[in-house]
Amino acid sequence: MKKVKRHSKVKLWATHTSTTLSITLVLFLLGLLMMLEYQSYRTIYNMQEKITYSVEVSPEMDQEAIAQLQRKIEAKDYVTHVDFISKEEGAKIFSETLEEDFIGFSGYNPLPDMFMVNFRSEIIPDTSSSLINQFKEEMLSTNGVNDVIYQENVVSELYDIFYKAEYFLCFFIVLLLVVSIMLISSTIRISLYSQRETILTMRMVGAKKNFIRRPFLWRGVLYGAIGGVLADLLVAVSVLVADNQLSLDLLNVDHMIWYAGMAGIIVLIGIIITWIATIMALNKHMKEN
Repeated sequence: MKKVKRHSKVKLWATHTSTTLSITLVLFLLGLLMMLEYQSYRTIYNMQEKITYSVEVSPEMDQEAIAQLQRKIEAKDYVTHVDFISKEEGAKIFSETLEEDFIGFSGYNPLPDMFMVNFRSEIIPDTSSSLINQFKEEMLSTNGVNDVIYQENVVSELYDIFYKAEYFLCFFIVLLLVVSIMLISSTIRISLYSQRETILTMRMVGAKKNFIRRPFLWRGVLYGAIGGVLADLLVAVSVLVADNQLSLDLLNVDHMIWYAGMAGIIVLIGIIITWIATIMALNKHMKEN
């Protein structure tokens, strides 16, 4: 008798462990996809912040007009950095880059005075594109501004990459969520099958469906919560290893709030998925019995 009880306990613990591990692995894959989504988002926006917009000004503009225009540009909330570079400074930079006398080579200095402007990276592509056009139109309508130059093809390609990456990763996240519900539902159904005698006994004594479901639902929630926490730990270890091996600056303090949010979302998704999967498995199991 003791051997039978011990065997049933071992079998029950094995069922709980396998169910939790299955949920953990699914949530771990989901967490990695979410992390990849976030890092691609950050990478593209950091690249966007490095794009420089050159505002060329007329040589007839005096120092007061230049200072006033600089204050006007700096006042915009989407501008992070503004530098004024005179034609002399520009020639000096070119000479240092080319390692020869830039003016001596060409015979004169063709460079204009200009402002080098950078935008903040938090702007989403559609909003950023409209703001770039707005900025360009406003600058060109300002007296003394000759042109606004930037690498339009780079900006366009960057936005294309952003949307392709977003759609690709979002598709796989949704697909993984659907597969997760199916896999976890199957796992929980197997777990319930091992307790079919308990469910059958409860039904025979007249227990209502909600009464039978309640302990299994709470157990499913516990599976999801534990699986989510374990998945978070695995993702954290993966981030630490990747940061250590590849030097990707993944442990930047600016990322920590987002990491905490993603960790909470993974646990919440685990709870929701196991709740839904448990209901589906219980309904199917009760219909079959």
